[in-house]
Amino acid sequence: MLKKLLVFSTFCCAILFADAQSIKTPQPSPGQTLRQDFGISSIELNYSRPGIKGRKIFGDLVPYGKVWRTGANSATRIKFSDDVTIGGQALKAGEYAIYTVPGEKEWEIIINKGSVNWGTDYKQEDDILRVKATPVNLNQPVETFTMQFANVKSNSTDLQIMWDKTLVSVPIATDVDKKVMADIDRIMNGDSRPYFQAAMYYMETGRDLNQALAWFDKAIEQNPNAYWVYHQKANAQAKLGKKQDAKTTAQKSMELAKTAKNDDYVKLNEKLIASLK
Repeated sequence: MLKKLLVFSTFCCAILFADAQSIKTPQPSPGQTLRQDFGISSIELNYSRPGIKGRKIFGDLVPYGKVWRTGANSATRIKFSDDVTIGGQALKAGEYAIYTVPGEKEWEIIINKGSVNWGTDYKQEDDILRVKATPVNLNQPVETFTMQFANVKSNSTDLQIMWDKTLVSVPIATDVDKKVMADIDRIMNGDSRPYFQAAMYYMETGRDLNQALAWFDKAIEQNPNAYWVYHQKANAQAKLGKKQDAKTTAQKSMELAKTAKNDDYVKLNEKLIASLK
C-alpha cells in the first residue's frame, strides 16, 4: 500500500512539474520587429523594449559614456537589403548589431558585426562604423523603449531612438536615383519596355520632359485606351508650357475615363483643364 502511495505521489508531482514547465508569462522586455520599405528595397529592425518602471534611465540604469546594448535581451539587429549611408558613412547591405554610447550632450551610434550576439557580448574589434548624434529632450516621457523609422522619403529616412525624455535621430540614405536610372537604361534596351514607368520617373525627377513625352506616346501605342497615360502626358505637356496640347490630351483622357467609368480621373482632368485657362 505504501509503495502504491509513493508511486501515486511521484506521478502527481511529475504532472505538477510538467504543468509548471508549460506556463507562459509576459516578457518583461517584449520584442518588436519592424519592416520599412525604403528606396527600392527594405530595412528590418529587431529589438527588445524595456520599460521605465519608475527608474532613472540615462545616467543611472543606462550609464553615460559606456556601450549600451540599445534595448534589452539579444543584440538589437538591423538588416539592410541594399547599400546605404548612415550619418554620411557608407554601409554595405547586410545584417548588423546596433550598440550605442549614450551621453548627456552627445551619443555615438555603433554599427557592429555581432548581429548574433547576446546584447552584452560587445566586441569593439567588430565595429564597422560609428556615428555621432545629438540627443533632444522630449516634453513627455516615453515609458517603453522605442525605435522607429521617421521622415520616410524615397531616398532617406531617420532611425529614431526614444526612451524616457530622450530622443536620438540618425539619418539613413540610399542612392535610389542611380539604381533606377541603371534599370531604365537596361530595360529600355530590352524587348519588353515599361515606357509609362520610365516616363513618369523622368517627369517626377525633373529630367528631359521631351523624352518623357516620347515614352508616353509609346505607352499609348501599347494601350490606346489608357486614360491614366493620357493624363500624365497632359501633365508633362503643361510642364513644358504647351497649354493647348495639354488641354487636348486631358480632354482625350477625360473621355476615355468616362467610358471606363473612372470618376477619379474625370475629376483630375477637369482640374487640370481648369488650371490651364
